[in-house]
Amino acid sequence: MKAFPVGEFKSNFSTILELVKKGEEIEILFGKNKKPIAKIVPLIDAKKGKRVIGPLKGKSKVVFGKDFKMTEEELLSNS
Repeated sequence: MKAFPVGEFKSNFSTILELVKKGEEIEILFGKNKKPIAKIVPLIDAKKGKRVIGPLKGKSKVVFGKDFKMTEEELLSNS
């Protein structure tokens, strides 16, 4: 992870955004001691891959009413 003091961050903002776009995490340093105060991280595309049912199997319980009618595909669709 790279870190930049505020002044350097402001001067190189576009370049730093390109680094974030490529997956790099960036810390912003502030003050005399240059302490990290913030982090910029790339957004994760939540629509990658197919959602999986069952990662909490045995850890949770879901109960549907008797009149509930929906397939797994309908339940997991993004619409």
